Amino acid sequence: MLNGMMRIGIYGGTFAPVHQGHVAAAKAFLRQMELDLLYVIPAGIPPHKQIDASDDPAHRLAMCELAFADMKQVIVSDLEIKRTGKSFTVDTLRALSGEDRRLFLLMGTDMMLTLDSWREPEEIFRLCYPVYIRRERDPILEGQIVAKNQLYLQKYGKIARRLVADVIELSSTEIRERVRGGGRIAELVPAAVAEYIREKGLYQ
Repeated sequence: MLNGMMRIGIYGGTFAPVHQGHVAAAKAFLRQMELDLLYVIPAGIPPHKQIDASDDPAHRLAMCELAFADMKQVIVSDLEIKRTGKSFTVDTLRALSGEDRRLFLLMGTDMMLTLDSWREPEEIFRLCYPVYIRRERDPILEGQIVAKNQLYLQKYGKIARRLVADVIELSSTEIRERVRGGGRIAELVPAAVAEYIREKGLYQ
């Protein structure tokens, strides 16, 4: 806690399933933004992604709880799963904001580049400090990121800060496809998550 303000991170996503890239991003987020707490919040109905018709949010929540069980500063929240309708970030920020809190919102590059198209972007920038992490090695995106941050600074008075971290090119889609094909995922997800997927017969 700095100057009496709690530094609180928010890391949302589909997490279908949560994988080692998510865990590494959370650790970098906690450390580099000097967070007191980090909320990991699986989306109920994500507005930006299509999810499998058979998706059960309770499984995604349970896997996040297993993946982050050893990280004392992490709170896995069902805030968005319990909320009816699409899971809009601005609603989550409003729910977690407070005069004694400084909020930091973590996202991937794709989300950072489209942040101004989200619902109520002005309010998002007012309520939090956006933070992004690179999950790809495409050098062409660097120029797009710089240009977008210049736009954000002009429109909203803030830029999205970048986490310095090794790029882990890993996606939940890849993991689901590997499970369907009978491949190994032990090195891609936390051990407890791999066991949960096997026990529940997920992504078959």
